[in-house]
Amino acid sequence: MFRTALRNVLAHKARLLMTVLAVMLGVAFVSGTLVFTSTISDAYQKSSQKGFTDVDVAIQPHRQDRDNGAPGEAPKLTQQLLDKVRAVPGADSTTGSVSGFAAIADKKGKLAGQGFTSAGANYFPGKDGKDTRYPLKDGRAPKAAGEIALDSKTADRTGYKVGDTVRLSVDGPVLEQKVTGVFTTDDGNVAAGGSLALFDTATAQKLYAKPGEYSGITVKATAGTSQTALKSAIDKVLPADAEATTGKELADEQAKFISQAMDGMKTGLLIFAGISLFVGVFIIANTFTMLVAQRTKELALMRAVGASRRQVTRSVLIEAFLVGAVAAVAGLLAGTGIGAGLRALMGGQVPDGPLVVPPSAIIASFGVGIAVTMLAAWLPGRRAAKIPPVAAMSSVHAVATTRSLVVRNTIGAALTAVGAVLSLTATSESMLGLGAGVLLIGVFVLTPLLSRPMIAAAAPVLRVFGISGKLARQNAVRNPRRTAATASALTIGLTLITGLTVIAGSVQQGIDKMAKEALKADYVVSMASMTSLSPDVAKKLSGLDEVTAASPMRDSASRIDGERESLTGVNGKTIGKLTDLDFTSGSLAGLSGDKAVIDDATARSRGWKLGSTLAVTYEDGKQDKLTVSGVYKGNDLIRGVLVDTSTVDPHQSAASDQRVLVKTKGGASEGTKNTLEKALGDNPAISVQSKQDVSDSIAKQINLMLNMLYGLLAMAVIVAVLGVVNTLAMSVFERQQEIGMLRAIGLDRKGIKRMVRLESLVISLFGGVLGIGLGVFFGWAAGEQIKTALATYELVLPWGRMGLFLLLSAVVGVLAALWPARRAAKLNMLQAIKAE
Repeated sequence: MFRTALRNVLAHKARLLMTVLAVMLGVAFVSGTLVFTSTISDAYQKSSQKGFTDVDVAIQPHRQDRDNGAPGEAPKLTQQLLDKVRAVPGADSTTGSVSGFAAIADKKGKLAGQGFTSAGANYFPGKDGKDTRYPLKDGRAPKAAGEIALDSKTADRTGYKVGDTVRLSVDGPVLEQKVTGVFTTDDGNVAAGGSLALFDTATAQKLYAKPGEYSGITVKATAGTSQTALKSAIDKVLPADAEATTGKELADEQAKFISQAMDGMKTGLLIFAGISLFVGVFIIANTFTMLVAQRTKELALMRAVGASRRQVTRSVLIEAFLVGAVAAVAGLLAGTGIGAGLRALMGGQVPDGPLVVPPSAIIASFGVGIAVTMLAAWLPGRRAAKIPPVAAMSSVHAVATTRSLVVRNTIGAALTAVGAVLSLTATSESMLGLGAGVLLIGVFVLTPLLSRPMIAAAAPVLRVFGISGKLARQNAVRNPRRTAATASALTIGLTLITGLTVIAGSVQQGIDKMAKEALKADYVVSMASMTSLSPDVAKKLSGLDEVTAASPMRDSASRIDGERESLTGVNGKTIGKLTDLDFTSGSLAGLSGDKAVIDDATARSRGWKLGSTLAVTYEDGKQDKLTVSGVYKGNDLIRGVLVDTSTVDPHQSAASDQRVLVKTKGGASEGTKNTLEKALGDNPAISVQSKQDVSDSIAKQINLMLNMLYGLLAMAVIVAVLGVVNTLAMSVFERQQEIGMLRAIGLDRKGIKRMVRLESLVISLFGGVLGIGLGVFFGWAAGEQIKTALATYELVLPWGRMGLFLLLSAVVGVLAALWPARRAAKLNMLQAIKAE
């Protein structure tokens, strides 16, 4: 039976090639994902390990979550603590570090680096006058205010060199700094496209903390002193609000964090690989069904001479195993290439490192490739084994029984109904996902039943093409199961693409509506890095002649009624002119002193209402009471507990604003925007956005994500194209006698080509219409869930894109028919007529 299976594989090389390609693409996606994520993870971990080479113990601020403690960040580490640690037995060298955000403008005034990875830190010289963390490549270290050193990647990217003056921003105001040196670093953020500027320690402390304070202290042990022994000695001198960790523990934690970060990307990519493989299942099942059908008499003869049902099934599974093994090897090689290609595309954005092919990629390639192929081939093989030898020899088995179709349609209708009910009544994302999956399977089971009426609807159009059109329609509905399996591959891809497009467009519409309805302000000013703004920005903007009203959105950590809750300080006098909040009770009037307004979601969760008294503990630990003077409907732009800035400012050691809302005399215009940006020193770190800019920036992110998903789903569409080609090629092979007879009675080669192309077009459009319809339904169902988080969400049907998707279906059909149509037209009519 093994020799028979091997002979059958070699006898149908061309036909099985498309099956191998379908499986190979899915396997390549899986192995490519594992190779790529493992390579990136390994590069980051090795880069991180380099960073801990000279760290045996690290000391960080620590605060226990005490009910009576002051909320907010833990206190910084002091110079006195650093001196104590330096004197601990076993401590060879001690380094104090302080860091934060630092936006560097390139020579064109644009932000250099990747926003949140644009960092600033201190250069802490050791006994030899050097900081081993940052080896200098050129120049010297910064020694006074107004001097910085730049990382070499940023220097190369921007063209700055020693002696140049750089414009830089930490929290708002622009600083003019002289470049005194260029250094190298193993910092993974810099390797990923960020930037790092070093100040002298005194300047860094002034910018990011207070004089004499550090955000961390690292210690290198003397020779012969273990990390645990040094940590035990340091623990004895640490205050309650600081904790020590060994370098090994830090490295392990960092490796775990990197691994978890990669897991999200890996899961997302593997989902799309699974989709491609799922689509491939239809093609494999189709292929083996046709191959078994073509060998029916051969299999019947084997049964007649003594082969058992198990042996017949086993021969088909051995054939599938061989095909799957070849596809797995090819997929692994292609996946390794994909992983290397993706790594090359990200060159300069991730740390350098070798290509890593993990054992999991090899195991997954063979496991997935062979398992998927054998699973898809099992049912055709089992069917073939069940056919009585005498019936098989006379081909009586060819037509599916009425009973089997009734059973299939009944199961499909039940699954569709259950899936629709679950989708419509879903109260969570998991239930919605389950409902969508069940509904999709139900529709697939029903597809043969749906194909007849939907393809029949195309009859008036096909009549235009005469006899070729009529024959194409009859061929498309002749074997509804095969038509359904072929169309289903395309349906899956277009269901996902359409659903994602509907959701993305509807979310964008909701965000646009929210921005316009919730804000009266003309501009929202914030840091490009989403870090805190200096309070000087709000003061400067308020003093401009063009500005009629301005208010900061100032965050302040607090604890209300014993639970952590962030307060947002606003200008109580102007906030009403800048926002259009919908109040369910109370108002913004008189927002000052001990008054506070809260969003409705917080009010419901905490049991607060108009007039409620709240016991608040501020950042500095002082306690007071607030009275709820209003409850409003919150949104993604404005939510939480709003109080006047005068209420929180006395309790903050350093005020910081998340954003500033601004209303101007002439409204939003390019000229006004330029005036505001100029007043802020044309700062690359500060973003001045109109309401439309806010909406457009979110739309840009949504479209970027959508385009990435389109690219990933393109794999499923490619597999679907192979499925249509496969089906048509087999259909042409099966109908050799019929095609020969048509040629003999006068249908020319053009007519034969047209017939095959129209058949392909009809099947593809059927799959496209079904996929778009399902996608719209799933987009609507998902939108019902999104409405609970985004009140302004409303369903938007992207008619233009849906038309494009339908056109894509037609293109798939036309392209897929090129080879089968050409092959059908080239058949020798006399040989075809006498073929058995």
